[in-house]
Amino acid sequence: MTAARSLGPLIQSFFVDHLVTVKGLRPSSVRSYRDTVRLLLCFVAKDKGTKITKLTVTDLSFERVLGFLSHLEKERHNHIRTRNQRLAALHTLFDYLASREPEMLGVGQRVAAIPVKRSAPAETHFLERDEVEALWKQLPRTGRWALRDRALLLFLYNTGARVQEVADLRVGNLELGELTLVRLHGKGDKWRTCPLWRQTAALMTELLRSNPPATADAPVFTSASGEALTRSGIYKIVRRHAGHLDDARTNRRVSPHIFRHTAAMHLLEAGVEVNVIRGWLGHVDLTTTNRYAEITTKAKIEALRNTEPPSTSVGLRPHPVWRSDESLLNWLSSL
Repeated sequence: MTAARSLGPLIQSFFVDHLVTVKGLRPSSVRSYRDTVRLLLCFVAKDKGTKITKLTVTDLSFERVLGFLSHLEKERHNHIRTRNQRLAALHTLFDYLASREPEMLGVGQRVAAIPVKRSAPAETHFLERDEVEALWKQLPRTGRWALRDRALLLFLYNTGARVQEVADLRVGNLELGELTLVRLHGKGDKWRTCPLWRQTAALMTELLRSNPPATADAPVFTSASGEALTRSGIYKIVRRHAGHLDDARTNRRVSPHIFRHTAAMHLLEAGVEVNVIRGWLGHVDLTTTNRYAEITTKAKIEALRNTEPPSTSVGLRPHPVWRSDESLLNWLSSL
């Protein structure tokens, strides 16, 4: 009987050959897979009572995968969304193992059949316009990092960029001439273009002039060492300037991602079409963008006012949207 293959080389090949070379995942995505696989290996080794380096491919049984998912929820107290994210990584891992080791095909098929659990979507928090205006008035205008921090926060609000996209931003991604825009490198190795407001472009221009970059590949937002700001560094800057806007009543904690939600909400309130916002934020699925249309109180109040019967009548509006075929079809398209 042939001995089961050692797991180590397969795991290494999964990350180096499959995730990086074949799928072309970005470092942040690879780290997410890394965290899941590390937790799985620790769980399996403990369950078997052996070292991780002694594990073989057959030690990754279907029953242990179920035990691991239960461990995430009951012992690590992970949220359902976190559990589902880990499961998605396991689906990818076991698909790869099944393609390399025929004896893992049955296990891989059973793991692939494990469904995600339904959970309520995360509550979407954002800043109101008056809160954004108040924040801008309070930002320091003098000091070593005043210019960088003002440019960073305005850039987040203007573009709705993800924090990793901001950390990866390079000088060559900016167009600050007559047409001001930025190219952002987002999820799935996809690029998108966002226009910049005049004040954003002016601050970015001033920032680059204050510390001229050596090359087009130089980072735009830098730390004291001159290196690109990390995700953690950007988070700390946002917390330092906007942490006072936390709202305990709604469990809102201001982070870089809050500015992404804020950009989407304010675009929606300004009448920008949802499909445009989808492209602006880099959403693959329109349903991800549609959630913003469901949570803006201002939009709901405005809709209520628009549908309120006139004071001279207790019936329907005198000019319903479905009066003509064209208006009916346009109304249906807007749903």
